[in-house]
Amino acid sequence: MKAWLRDVFLLVFGSAVLALALVIFTIPNDIAPGGVSGLATALAELFPLGVGLMSLLLNAPLFFMALYVMGWRPLVKTAIPTVLLSVFIDWFSLFVPGYTNNVLLAAVMGGAVAGAGMGLLFLCGASSGGTDLLSLLVIRKFPNFSLGNLLMAIDAAVVVFAVFVFRNIDVALYSAVTLFVTSKVIDTILSGVDFAKVVYVVTEKGDAVCEVLNSKTERGVTVMPAKGGYTGRDKELIMTVTRRNSLSQTLRLIKMTDPQAFLFVVNTTEVHGEGFKPMDTQ
Repeated sequence: MKAWLRDVFLLVFGSAVLALALVIFTIPNDIAPGGVSGLATALAELFPLGVGLMSLLLNAPLFFMALYVMGWRPLVKTAIPTVLLSVFIDWFSLFVPGYTNNVLLAAVMGGAVAGAGMGLLFLCGASSGGTDLLSLLVIRKFPNFSLGNLLMAIDAAVVVFAVFVFRNIDVALYSAVTLFVTSKVIDTILSGVDFAKVVYVVTEKGDAVCEVLNSKTERGVTVMPAKGGYTGRDKELIMTVTRRNSLSQTLRLIKMTDPQAFLFVVNTTEVHGEGFKPMDTQ
């Protein structure tokens, strides 16, 4: 029950914080930092609709496609914050004043507050829809596709579109600042205490699992020989360490590579080495 209440609080509070970042800092200053919210900010300039409603309309086809492909269970924690975010944006816009005195400061603060909101959503395994939904669909259809490159291309396309809509090259520069700050704040929230997950995989397709983890998660793996106690067949025990926000992608890649694999996940709060906290040699 406590975990359920915690998740509900993070869903609502994280969505509200993210909406405040958009309403106070990014939308009033024509900053479109990629994703569906950035695209909605630009399109709201062309159509007489609020950014919240526009975001919901943009997310709807992606959500129904994901619903058709994946079913409703994996999408619950995406659908709720997606709707909440859209409602909060248009609601806050009615009475929360925007900050327009300094665009650079707005870009920095917008990124910081948005990163805090998104970080809270990630902590409970949720997302705000948009490109996250698109990534679910792409990885389902093309498990070897580079999601990082796809999401980067989408964000870049949204920023370029916003530059043409607002007819101001500064939109791209301030949007880049917001994106950078957002990513850093999310990183701090999710890994500020070196919180990570250790994934153990028992598989007969060790080479294939290692290949997909090395190439698509940018994390190293450790391989140990193993033997099935019941079947007597030779297997391999693969261990990898991943950030919490990358866990779902890691598990999907493993299951798609070897649906028969046996895996379990262990929490860790202190990780030293490449990709995590640097080794202290002093």
